[in-house]
Amino acid sequence: MWRTDPTMLAAAHPDHVFRPLPERLDRWRAAGVDTAPFHSGLYLARNRYSELGLRHMLPLDRVLVGAESTRSGAWGGFHHPDQGYRHMQMAALITMYGPMQQDTPTDPGPAMLDLVRAYAHDCLHYGSARRYALADGQVVRTQYGINWRRAGGRSYSTSDPQDSPHTRNLGVVMEGACDREARRLTRQVADLYNITGPDSPDTPGWWAYRDVTGQLDDGEPPTIGGEAGAYVASMGRYERGVNRRYAVWLDEFGAGEAERLHDLVLTATIGGDSSSLCHWLDNRHGPGTFASAFQADGYLAAPSRQTVV
Repeated sequence: MWRTDPTMLAAAHPDHVFRPLPERLDRWRAAGVDTAPFHSGLYLARNRYSELGLRHMLPLDRVLVGAESTRSGAWGGFHHPDQGYRHMQMAALITMYGPMQQDTPTDPGPAMLDLVRAYAHDCLHYGSARRYALADGQVVRTQYGINWRRAGGRSYSTSDPQDSPHTRNLGVVMEGACDREARRLTRQVADLYNITGPDSPDTPGWWAYRDVTGQLDDGEPPTIGGEAGAYVASMGRYERGVNRRYAVWLDEFGAGEAERLHDLVLTATIGGDSSSLCHWLDNRHGPGTFASAFQADGYLAAPSRQTVV
């Protein structure tokens, strides 16, 4: 049931109308929106991801795009709350970038870039290796990419401290790798179609353009009200908590070959085999580098026994 009807995911957003991506693109095209940037991004992603071992892209009809919102001031895009890929449903929720009250984007160029980034990002989540097990009658995910979890819930790596400038969390590494790749593809599309952002940093679009193309810096945005302001604030938290930490990790462990390490992370995440990644790290930093960097204390400990009374 979860996977036969992806529209169930839309129940979390009753104010928005979600339509399958092909239908949404058709409606935009009929309204005069140039959707070519998205299709170019799809082409670039398909070619690049095949090099990394991804055989199947996320089916377009498993992607639901929200717009036509009845909520005053609704603002959509990659950082909209509670959207993204859902592994149990094998489907993704995306919202139209910018004001969401209408059927078509207010600013089509940046909206196409945001759609490229979101789809390219979610494709990598869709294509990441997963393993499931039954535990006490429940379906439990025991592997996602290069991260593992015991059937009892114990994760291979622990969460990073909130103010940490670097990461020792495999979830952050994989999320950062997916977004680094998605934003790189998006910047290629922006350059191909000469899509640029607003000139003034006082607008959310200025920050969103730099975010979606991977050029967001350490600057602090001005106070922006409403959902657009909340969107920019969420963007900043994601940049600090994921993308910057991943960039620091690549510099820390890349030994001058950060791009090669990035490719190894993605290949391992898609294939579910971290042996090449571990071997590469061992050759540059010594034996057991992966485990010493990420394995949580107590991960391999035997599960505690329950006393039967």
